[in-house]
Amino acid sequence: MEHITAPELAAWIADSERPTPLLLDVREPWENQTCSIEGSTLIPMNTIPGRFAELDEEQPVVCICHHGARSAQVAAFLERQGFTKVANLTGGIHAWATQVDSAMPTY
Repeated sequence: MEHITAPELAAWIADSERPTPLLLDVREPWENQTCSIEGSTLIPMNTIPGRFAELDEEQPVVCICHHGARSAQVAAFLERQGFTKVANLTGGIHAWATQVDSAMPTY
């Protein structure tokens, strides 16, 4: 699995030459309501096994959680299901808030 930093993800999102990644937020709904990256899709970790078929295997996926542990588990799960374009956001949404979007609430 690829690991991507918050600044690298911000640059990727801003780069119109690269395919847009699916920002897969695997946190709980209350966490997502506290803060989220614009354009992300919320599918809580415990629902991924029943919902991963909704995802496009051809689209790059960046898994996001609070600090990066849950999302790493989801990324590994997706790879076991045959997804080949999967990355984990190192440091999670907290890293995004501290390194990219200082106006984002942290928890």
